[in-house]
Amino acid sequence: MENKYEVGTLILRVVLGLTFFVHGLVKFQGGIENTAGWFSSIGLPGFLATVVAAIELVGVIALVLGLFSRAVSALFVLLMAGAIIKVKLAGGFLGNGQGAGYELDLALLAMAAAIAITGSKLFALDQMVFRGKENSSNSTSIQ
Repeated sequence: MENKYEVGTLILRVVLGLTFFVHGLVKFQGGIENTAGWFSSIGLPGFLATVVAAIELVGVIALVLGLFSRAVSALFVLLMAGAIIKVKLAGGFLGNGQGAGYELDLALLAMAAAIAITGSKLFALDQMVFRGKENSSNSTSIQ
């Protein structure tokens, strides 16, 4: 059972990473200044565009490699919650005919939350880097 669970979280980790990578890349390819302008137009500081795009690109590398998966996923949860609340909520779950709804954002938030809560060990560099530390902390946790 443990192996199936880890394969499942690995799939979530990689698909979530690829999805955020594309979103981060588009922010830079379209001109980060344009993205910053759009952020400003919706009432957010323009510099947040660079912060969000950097979290998406750097976070994806860490997530796919399995470094700090829980922390990166928690950041992705915050990004998606912000996107839903600030941009997509008014359009409804499926959209309003003028823009997309928040269904994809909610699915990405749920995927990120699952990894943030459970972690993902299979093919994760965390397992090699922090192996001794995790084993010692697990021995003191309540099982």
